[in-house]
Amino acid sequence: MWRYLAGGFGALLLVGAGLFLWGSRPDSPSPLPAASAAVGLPSQGAEEDDGALPEASARTREQKRFDRYDKDRDGAITRDEYLAARRKAYAKLDRDGDGKLSFDEWAVKATTKFAIADRDKSGAMNPAEFATTAVKRRPARRGCPPAQKAPAEAPEQAPAEES
Repeated sequence: MWRYLAGGFGALLLVGAGLFLWGSRPDSPSPLPAASAAVGLPSQGAEEDDGALPEASARTREQKRFDRYDKDRDGAITRDEYLAARRKAYAKLDRDGDGKLSFDEWAVKATTKFAIADRDKSGAMNPAEFATTAVKRRPARRGCPPAQKAPAEAPEQAPAEES
C-alpha cells in the first residue's frame, strides 16, 4: 500500500514541478533581432547599431541553380544546356565509348563494391563479407554549431594545514 502512496506522491510532485517551470517562463522579449532586421528593413524604434547585420543576397538558391544550367547567359535554358550535365554523367558510365550502356557499365559502382567485398573471390559473399557493404551513415547534422566550452577556472586551493 505504501508503494501506491509513494507513487501517487511522486506523480503529484512531478506535475507540480512541471507547472512551476512552465509558469516561470520569462515574459521578456527575445534577445534575437527581429525578422525585419534580418532582411535589411528598418525595425520600429530601432536606432542604428554599430554591428549592423549583413543584408541577405538578392539571388535565391533557385536563381543560382538556373545560372549553372544557363551556360550562354541568355536568360533561357535550351535542351542542350539542360542535358549537358546528363551527357557528362553518361560519358563517365560508358567505359568502352560505344554510346551504349551495358548493365555492367551502368552498375559499375555496385559491381565494384561487390568485388571489393568478396575477399576470397568465390563469386559469393558470406555474412561477414556482406556486412562490409553496409552504407556508412554520417551522424545527422543539426542546425546549431557545436557548443564552445568556456575556459575552466582553476579552483582556489586552500593552504594545507599542518597538524
